Amino acid sequence: MSAESTTANSVSVLRQVLVLILTLMLFWLMLMGSLDGQVLLVGLIASSVIALLFRSGLTFFTEMRLNPMAIVAGFMYYGYFFKELVKANFRMAALVLSPELPIRPGIVKVRTKLKSRMGRLMLANSITLTPGTLTVELDGEWLYVHWVLMESDDIEQATARIVAGWEHYLEVIYG
Repeated sequence: MSAESTTANSVSVLRQVLVLILTLMLFWLMLMGSLDGQVLLVGLIASSVIALLFRSGLTFFTEMRLNPMAIVAGFMYYGYFFKELVKANFRMAALVLSPELPIRPGIVKVRTKLKSRMGRLMLANSITLTPGTLTVELDGEWLYVHWVLMESDDIEQATARIVAGWEHYLEVIYG
């Protein structure tokens, strides 16, 4: 391994640790609701210890691309998420209130083209947070999703219906 490669790897690890410390500090300050010196000191110590123990990263910022397109895609992603959340809630409410309860539950296998670990995790969590779907397993490029109203068990159709909208934004953000 060359000296340049080792230096680049060290800078990457340092960047991840610093991003994690800052992220943990942000959550600490939001939880504590105070900028008192002791609160800041305890938060800094705890954040630093956690970040050093988990150098590979715990935060969704570690693999995030930091460019203008990724930032715009991030805002678009959250807009898409909230739109899908509202639609899914109305769909589930209609199912529950229907006298026949017309559910067709099943587990479908869908494929993601996302390469980054964090992008796949964000995709799985987004699917799970949307009522009517639950990611039960994430295995490489495959996700197994429990679908309350299974529209198709075909991999391509299920992927287009469940995954495609999220992937469009997550691919720009995480790759």
